[in-house]
Amino acid sequence: MTPQERPPVPIEIKVLVAAAFVIAVGFGLITPVLPQFAQSFDVGVTASSIIVSAFAFFRLLFAPAGGSLVARLGERPVYLVGLIIVAVSTGASAFAQTYWQLLIFRSLGGIGSTMFTVSAMALLVRLAPPRIRGRVSSMYGSAFLVGGVIGPVIGGALGEFGMRVPFVVYGVALLIAAAIVGIMLRGTPLRAEATDGGLPPMTFGEAVKDSAYRSAMVSAFANGWTNFGVRVAVLPLFAVAVVEETWAAGVALAVGAAATALTLQLSGRVTDSVGRRRPIIVGLALSGLGMGTMGLAGGLVMILVLTGVLGIGAGLLNPAQQATVADVVGNDRSGGKVLAAFQMCQDAGGIGGPVLIGLVADLAGWELAFALSGLVSVLAIIPWLRARETLTVHAG
Repeated sequence: MTPQERPPVPIEIKVLVAAAFVIAVGFGLITPVLPQFAQSFDVGVTASSIIVSAFAFFRLLFAPAGGSLVARLGERPVYLVGLIIVAVSTGASAFAQTYWQLLIFRSLGGIGSTMFTVSAMALLVRLAPPRIRGRVSSMYGSAFLVGGVIGPVIGGALGEFGMRVPFVVYGVALLIAAAIVGIMLRGTPLRAEATDGGLPPMTFGEAVKDSAYRSAMVSAFANGWTNFGVRVAVLPLFAVAVVEETWAAGVALAVGAAATALTLQLSGRVTDSVGRRRPIIVGLALSGLGMGTMGLAGGLVMILVLTGVLGIGAGLLNPAQQATVADVVGNDRSGGKVLAAFQMCQDAGGIGGPVLIGLVADLAGWELAFALSGLVSVLAIIPWLRARETLTVHAG
């Protein structure tokens, strides 16, 4: 298909992409100060780590309910309510007077986060023309990635005015984003129920019969494990241990983010032209290669090279994987529960991976720890070798 034949990106999707950027910048604002803020209540490293993990844990725990809400109420109201919950809980965190108050507020934020994440995915599925689903996924992912890089820089500067300031700024930014989305998407209709002549929501049982969806769940877990878990939480520790300089962690994360961002500029279009399976398989292979051999790196240069390989793998994998799930659901049905299950797989990998790999690193060393993590990505390739290609079905 020529560029002239490609359908334009709907304005509603551009609004969601802009909101994603604001959300990512805001989340990055509090990332540098959250552990220290928790420790200001006279708790140790373990307790401060629980504060960080509580957000992700409640995202995972509430995902099934979030999917049900999307199927019952529609994407737009669930998105807005979820965003407001995160805004209010984040603002409240700024005024927390005890550790337990902070823990409760961050946990509530996780609930709101899964609400707007699942509903945003559902909106993208419904509004994105099938021919440009990969491109739309790349746009959305790029907004989160770039915002996530900018946010910590601003957050670190705001932290100089007090650790509570970034929470207030993030809360206000989320309210502004919710207002803009509410206004710009007010004309977006809620999906018709089956009783109104529309198709009924797709059930998880129906989706899991599709080999492409089953494969996407497996690769989502591997992607969460490798790229959202171990790459973010364990790789920086390894970089510092090898280089013996704290700045090495930031450099490694920045190189990985840059490689992913650059790859996303092309991977969406590749996904929409050659299909979903091949970018996913190549992305998983690169993730497995980069992570699996990381423990052998003896210096900063090799760490950065392998981190770049990881970043390219993530950039290839994410748009194609999300486009596959969108193909399975289609534009004419609600897929809240299906999308929630997919998101749960990714969150489960992101939460469990760092814990298990960190434990292996402590007991058996970095080499085995990273080799096992790379194996997770390689094994995720297996179901994709026999999975159906979804692009040809919907793009015909």
